[in-house]
Amino acid sequence: MRAVIVAAAVAFIISLFGTPVAIRVFTALKAGQPIRGGLGLASNQGKKGTPTMGGVAFIVATVFAYVAGHVALTTLPERQIAQEGPTMTALVLLGLFVFCGVVGFLDDFLKIRRRNSDGLSAKGKLLGQLIVGAGFGIAALYVASTNGQTVASEHISFIRDISWLDVGKVGSVIVFVFVIMAMSNGVNLTDGLDGLATGASILVLGAYALIGFWQYRHWCGDTDYRLANAYCYQVRDPLEIAMIAAAAAAACVGFLWWNTSPARIFMGDTGALGLGGLIGGLAVATRTTLLSIIIGGLFVIITMSVVIQIISFKTTGKRVFRMSPLQHHFELAGWSEVNIVVRFWIVAGICVAIGLGLFYSDFLAVMG
Repeated sequence: MRAVIVAAAVAFIISLFGTPVAIRVFTALKAGQPIRGGLGLASNQGKKGTPTMGGVAFIVATVFAYVAGHVALTTLPERQIAQEGPTMTALVLLGLFVFCGVVGFLDDFLKIRRRNSDGLSAKGKLLGQLIVGAGFGIAALYVASTNGQTVASEHISFIRDISWLDVGKVGSVIVFVFVIMAMSNGVNLTDGLDGLATGASILVLGAYALIGFWQYRHWCGDTDYRLANAYCYQVRDPLEIAMIAAAAAAACVGFLWWNTSPARIFMGDTGALGLGGLIGGLAVATRTTLLSIIIGGLFVIITMSVVIQIISFKTTGKRVFRMSPLQHHFELAGWSEVNIVVRFWIVAGICVAIGLGLFYSDFLAVMG
């Protein structure tokens, strides 16, 4: 537990004090966010030129915090059942965070260079996500620990692996890629209002920090616990999962100090794609793939608003919403930006609470 707290504290401090540095650097480089005009959105007023690519700050903070957490592990009792060096779980999760962020960084860079909102093409962005997802998906499924445990499972999971949904290694890599792409695009679509995606991500990452730590405390890798109890979680390196999720959540809290309305900096696609990739990786690593649809419910709702809008317009020529993603529908309906953000955070919190409730109720059902 102390190692998780150390990682979270370090991430928060680095992000809180490092984000202003990023603001000054990106402002000096004239890395301002291009804003599309003519959309009639109140939130666009006055935002032109606000530095973007702020996701770099919390990604870097999380990586350094993970290292700090491992330094703490070398002097704490947890080291008895946790590896002191980087694990494959950490390499997969941090790799997704960093390299999905790199895809987003390229998109942001092209927008800034061209001085318009056109960055990577949709196909280019999806191809980048596909390559990153496939690469780390193969590592997650084919690189096993000394006891044969892999980061991802060959089964589809809800709160744990569903025994009769065995899709094999190739099928699991495909599922892995789909989850990473869906979640990264979901977070990206949620971005767009000051603090919206950041706050929602904090809630989801916080949930996975709790799940990871709970699995660590009831872990099949803990011989003493396994022998004393009939129920344990078959996951790999749950303490690593908890440490990374807590560090990322805390780093986002530090970033939110500067990203809340009126934002001094935007996370950009760098942050949005990175966060989505990490959240998708956490879902797979904790064996809660289908549960992540509930935990990340706000991202799902906003993504579906876009899908519904496209299908409706192409089939009937009519729009269901004034504008998609959903947050902009409410902007055009006259809601203030702050009202939308806070109310959407509430929705995200409800989704997280339901997801955690289902997770814990499964444990109670088995243990009871």
